[in-house]
Amino acid sequence: MTSQDYIQLEEQYGAHNYNPLDVVIDRGDGIWVTDVDGLHYMDFLSAYSAVNQGHCHPRLVKKMQEQCAKMTLTSRAFRNDQLPLLLQELKNLTGFDRALLMNSGAEAVETAIKAARKWGYTKKGIKADKAEIIVATNNFHGRTTTIVGFSTEEKYKWGFGPFTPGFIAVPYGDADAMHTAISPNTAAILLEPVQGEGGIIIPPDGYLEQIQRLCCENNVLFILDEIQSGLGRCGKLFAYQYENVNPDGLVIGKALSGGFYPVSAFLARETVMEVFQPGDHGSTFGGNPLGCAVAREALRILVDEKLAERSFALGSYFRAKLNLISSTAIKEIRGKGLMIGIELAPEAGGARRICMALKNEGLLCKETHDTVIRLTPPLIIKKKELDWAFGKIKKVFG
Repeated sequence: MTSQDYIQLEEQYGAHNYNPLDVVIDRGDGIWVTDVDGLHYMDFLSAYSAVNQGHCHPRLVKKMQEQCAKMTLTSRAFRNDQLPLLLQELKNLTGFDRALLMNSGAEAVETAIKAARKWGYTKKGIKADKAEIIVATNNFHGRTTTIVGFSTEEKYKWGFGPFTPGFIAVPYGDADAMHTAISPNTAAILLEPVQGEGGIIIPPDGYLEQIQRLCCENNVLFILDEIQSGLGRCGKLFAYQYENVNPDGLVIGKALSGGFYPVSAFLARETVMEVFQPGDHGSTFGGNPLGCAVAREALRILVDEKLAERSFALGSYFRAKLNLISSTAIKEIRGKGLMIGIELAPEAGGARRICMALKNEGLLCKETHDTVIRLTPPLIIKKKELDWAFGKIKKVFG
């Protein structure tokens, strides 16, 4: 079958909830993927940063095969031998007291919301059903009805109401607006240190420190979503580590399993996580031995191969090269580590057109918000491969 055959089948039998580039990928190895027609592409999206360790990393392949032959699922009705070890390793790596394992990023965000609300009622003393969580405009935390309900992007919301109350959105990067929005009913502030889906938006320096100070002054939980920006993507283990902050809760996923299996987690301080009692929350697959074994190996790869440090150095190098491109189509280049966005000028004709042109040059990336090209290659990429990608990007903009 050709690519067009597969595309026709997907269009005929699948829901049309995505608008992918028309490349049908068959195999992956490191930073490279191959389509069903035998054409090779450099992957500059990494499955939205889920494949930080590269496609089909040999250590992850081996670990998954070993664990598949041993035990895949017990459910949380029983204990397994992989979950306790992953919990301990997450504590040692991140410093957070406890973790609650889920599957998708959206599930982990929902977990954080439930924890924040129950903490607000049981610890802060907010009256029943009055808890509020403050979020930022332009946010993206997932696709459940509760989460899209507090999005400020109308196309994520239209047709899915009514929405869950209790969320207030303020301008991203504006600490004064956040201060004004805090009330006695505020249980938590939920933010992305770098807004990925929003267009690689970076807040002003010191913003997170200001927000943490507000949280401390008002007895409010400070929760960060690092599903996309974390685990080395932004040049540190977590993007919030560019500032002197210690959040009360952290949401992670995607690269936590290196793209092999859905694994996510809500990490938190003891005082936050202790609000959960048996029956409060759960997941049949969350914390399963297969996912935990893969996640343990994925974390070891991040550390052993110094992927956060590589991201910092190579990201600085690549952004400097991108800034050498002289084109009226480019409005701004921004990012941290290897999480980079090229914002286009209105006369560029939209980011989709540029992404299609790059695909034709053998480079796969994706637009976000119609005007931004997201560049997030696997963190195992080498400088010479970034040079190759730069040549393709320069050619398209030239």
